[in-house]
Amino acid sequence: MSDAVRVAYQGEPGAFSQTAAGRLVGDDARMIPFRSFEEMFESVGRGEADCCVAPIENTLAGSIHRNYDLLLASELSIVGEMNLRIVHNLIATPGTAFTDVRRVYSHPVALAQCGRFLRQHPQMEAVPVHDTAGAVRLIMERREQGEAAIASEPAAKLYGGAILATAIEDDPQNYTRFFLLAPPQSSIRPSPEPESGRWKTSLLLQIANKPGSLYRALGVFALAEIDLSKIESRPIVGKPWEYAFYIDIIGDVAEESVAKALEQVRAAADSATVLGSYPTSW
Repeated sequence: MSDAVRVAYQGEPGAFSQTAAGRLVGDDARMIPFRSFEEMFESVGRGEADCCVAPIENTLAGSIHRNYDLLLASELSIVGEMNLRIVHNLIATPGTAFTDVRRVYSHPVALAQCGRFLRQHPQMEAVPVHDTAGAVRLIMERREQGEAAIASEPAAKLYGGAILATAIEDDPQNYTRFFLLAPPQSSIRPSPEPESGRWKTSLLLQIANKPGSLYRALGVFALAEIDLSKIESRPIVGKPWEYAFYIDIIGDVAEESVAKALEQVRAAADSATVLGSYPTSW
């Protein structure tokens, strides 16, 4: 993709989201960091960025519900996804000994993913900050004795930190799924597209709170032999104890079988919104 493509991400240079953005749209794109997910989404809505890359779920920590909510409010479409292997490292200023570390800074999710490591070293106090890469920048600027960060190897290289321990996450099968999001009229797509030839479609269903209503809606996919790869409920704001359902199915809305199934689902549900149909490597 051209370097004219402006890609927003949450975090600071060296963040995992920047790595995901590079793999989704190409390293020659213009990367624009934002401190919060809200600012990231708003930047695309205002035209300051052409697209954004949002983490949506992690194999250890689960779904990032805030980004599901922001996606729905933004009216952006999912045009791509990728799964990034997350390797966490303990990083400190050069010359710091492992035994000297007393405070460890990182994003709360990263700290949670390294819970076993931190429990094994109770002398290390976990201190949450807004970003993993930002934690490395912080300790490198402060250069206070006993401080370290949990972040990626690229963040350590970017800010000049020394890696004291690598792969400290609780489980090696630590992946974060990222969405590439763009306005519906945009031509932006993953570059290069996955070679699997598989497509995935994400939906938001709102279903009447009546016996069997969810069964009737989801049964449409079973009868059409369409694989349902994910379902998750989210509360509907302003309607206590009522829920919407985020659903991923394997297939492209351009396929006749998928299009027909969606017609039947819309007939069985109060509403069915397609959030995006996109190529997937998994």
